[in-house]
Amino acid sequence: MAIRNIREIGDEILTKKCKAVSEMTPRVRELIGDMLDTMYEANGVGLAAPQVGILKRIVVIDTTGEDPHILINPRIVKTEGEQTGNEGCLSVPGKTGVVTRPNYVKVVAQGADMKEYELEGTELLARAICHELDHLEGQLYVDKVEGKLMDMTDEEDEGEEEID
Repeated sequence: MAIRNIREIGDEILTKKCKAVSEMTPRVRELIGDMLDTMYEANGVGLAAPQVGILKRIVVIDTTGEDPHILINPRIVKTEGEQTGNEGCLSVPGKTGVVTRPNYVKVVAQGADMKEYELEGTELLARAICHELDHLEGQLYVDKVEGKLMDMTDEEDEGEEEID
């Protein structure tokens, strides 16, 4: 697999809606592997296909470092509660901001085998799901920040994870 370049804020592709994936092909399988490698290399917990320049409805998330979730054509079917906290993004390097998201999310998606499954998450996983699915709609977390976007410092970065 390969490490791909992560597109950054200001790149027009990050503002476009993604297209559904209709079948698993060798190119899609390669993209998923590259996305996982790119996410881990950048120390992120999630990455969406448009962040590597591909307008496909594909997301990878791993909040534990041990259990990657591959979400193809994902859609949120249920949310509950709310949480407010700092968010960062690999496409907005060096910045963080406070965003309110649901505390519980249920998503329906297809896996790498193209079979539909449900994924439920709370706290960081719920936040990551919402953040990544926003990317598929051409939205960045910076549009949802409450207050000002802040610069990260080395001290603030300890203990905080960038969503993607």
